Amino acid sequence: MRYAALGTPAGRTEGPEKVTGLARYAADQAPPGRVHAWPVPATVARGRVTAVDAGAALELPGVLDVLTAFNAPRLGPSDDPTLQVLQDTGVPHRGWYVALVIAESLEAARAAAAEVRISYATEEHDVGLRTDHPGAYTPEKANGGHPGHREHGDPDAAFAAAPVRVDCAYTVPPLHNHPMEPHAATAEWDAGRGHLTVHDSSQGAGPVRSALASLFALPEDRVTVVSEHVGGGFGCKGTPRPHVVLAVMAARHTGRPVTLALPRRQLSAAVGHRAPTLHRVRLGAREDGTLTALTHEVTTHTSRIREFVEQAAVPGRVMYAAPDSRTTHRAVALDVPTPSWMRAPGEAPGMYALESAMDELADALGLDPIELRVRNEPASEPDSGRPFSSRHLVECLREGADRFGWASLRTPRRDGPLLCGTGVAAATYPYLVAPSTARAHARPDGTYVVEVNATDIGTGARTVLTQVAADALQVPPEEVTVAIGHTGLPRASLAGGSCGTASWGWAVHNACAALVARLARHHGPLPAAGLSASADTVQSAAQESPYARHAFGAHFADVQVDTVTGEVRVRRLLGVFAAGRILNPVTARSQFVGAMVMGTGMALTEQSTVDPVHGDFAESDLAAYHVPVSADVPDIEAHWIDEHDKHLNPMGSKGIGELGIVGTAAAIGNAVCHATGRRLRSLPLTPDRVLAALG
Repeated sequence: MRYAALGTPAGRTEGPEKVTGLARYAADQAPPGRVHAWPVPATVARGRVTAVDAGAALELPGVLDVLTAFNAPRLGPSDDPTLQVLQDTGVPHRGWYVALVIAESLEAARAAAAEVRISYATEEHDVGLRTDHPGAYTPEKANGGHPGHREHGDPDAAFAAAPVRVDCAYTVPPLHNHPMEPHAATAEWDAGRGHLTVHDSSQGAGPVRSALASLFALPEDRVTVVSEHVGGGFGCKGTPRPHVVLAVMAARHTGRPVTLALPRRQLSAAVGHRAPTLHRVRLGAREDGTLTALTHEVTTHTSRIREFVEQAAVPGRVMYAAPDSRTTHRAVALDVPTPSWMRAPGEAPGMYALESAMDELADALGLDPIELRVRNEPASEPDSGRPFSSRHLVECLREGADRFGWASLRTPRRDGPLLCGTGVAAATYPYLVAPSTARAHARPDGTYVVEVNATDIGTGARTVLTQVAADALQVPPEEVTVAIGHTGLPRASLAGGSCGTASWGWAVHNACAALVARLARHHGPLPAAGLSASADTVQSAAQESPYARHAFGAHFADVQVDTVTGEVRVRRLLGVFAAGRILNPVTARSQFVGAMVMGTGMALTEQSTVDPVHGDFAESDLAAYHVPVSADVPDIEAHWIDEHDKHLNPMGSKGIGELGIVGTAAAIGNAVCHATGRRLRSLPLTPDRVLAALG
């Protein structure tokens, strides 16, 4: 009998644990003798610590110690300078940790941290990003290993000769991930065994173990990292962060288990952010809408500590057929926290600019925005020339238009003070896969255990991996238990780049297939220990494909703009996606809808401001940094087409976690322009900007 495990809806396997409170997160761990730590961030934009007065803090009841650069344990090497905390007196940016309080209770640690007095020698700082900054440079590589600059033909000459041209500048501000669970770790040092155990809120336990082993001069087999339940990440938990280093430092120093949970106000400076991006997009076209020139130039900031360049021009290398093109990045190293991954890094801000410019070109041509995109559908990937393994963007646009009622809504409407309009934008995200290993075990009672050091950050990974295993084993999913989130399990890639299911699922599928083959050769009852089989996808997953592999989609937005208050309300969002085989419609729809909600925040409410005087992010908590809430969430529909792509993995799946946010902000911005006749080119579309545009 063949069980239809894949492609069928299934509820989350860990759902009961979460809704009953049985699921334990990093800060929920409470080993005997546990104490708490609270970090002290720098209050200057740049300089060095000259003195620390911890006297008042140490006098408070329950305070055990205060660690600073003057007395903290020395750390070993790391390829990430942001992890070298309390190692010297330098302050590269505001919010850099300069002390750590350890106390018997969380309340005592927090109160003592407020009593630590830090003296500084300040230095001139620069946190201002602008396109003409004298320190701007073109990096060799942007995030993801993409070349910083790519050019084909003579885009300047082609643009100058084009009959129809648009030349537009767009701005996306700094953005912050803000997962529901802040970064937290509980570290326990067993001096007798020389073993470190850490529960960390991380998107990958393996990289955390490797980093800690190097920093604390331990063999990796003496470090155990557990990330069994993680309350969201959106990229900011994709690499080890300072909190886990500080927790381990405190545990080693005191000999007691230590929990450190970062307060939300510190996240903006400590765990990465989406860097601001300044875009200039130039499109040249013939009168029939065929593109002849495409230039996308991006300027962004990085820190002086570690280079991270948001790859926002990269989508221009994928989306549309233009014989002459330039896609380039310029970075400015400033006295700011190091930017990092945030859901769909590069694609989310880059497609906002590119898809807004495509709408501006459609207006200049008097052409329907969907038709313009269809007319510029490439036969192969524009940058590499490789054939697409599958694309189906046109199908997403056509089906989305039908479902949305696009043709009937293209006349702007007015209802008293409310202006109503619609917008569309395309979406893309690359197919990524990383080598992983897995082990499958058949037990004598007829059940199965599958082990892989994957991480479920709220995406439903446990559930989908259970389905993948059950499908390969040809048994009901109820007979399969999946163990994840522990470095004692077979190593696997982190949860990032929408590559989790493709990477882990490939290894799980192969391990289960190998187990089926072994069981077929076995005769008689299983031994008491059962039978096992393992798989390693190092060779297969790392093999370079001759195809350009991407997921695509189309977003549609219906908005209303209040001409009195300037408020923009999204009345309806609809997305249609081509993302390979959808393995679980329940968790997939949740991912798409969640991403579209996040894109709504990017469009309307989310922004952060770098204070030029103090050098910090002014919007550092959820009272000032406005994420969408229930009242902001419109009627959202997520659909997908039945896409079969044999050039991916055994499941035929592509990543979906980030695809849904790409294009949402552009679709909303295009709808606002359609409603008002005014183009706003800086996000978010807040009432003050809308009223200024309306005059």
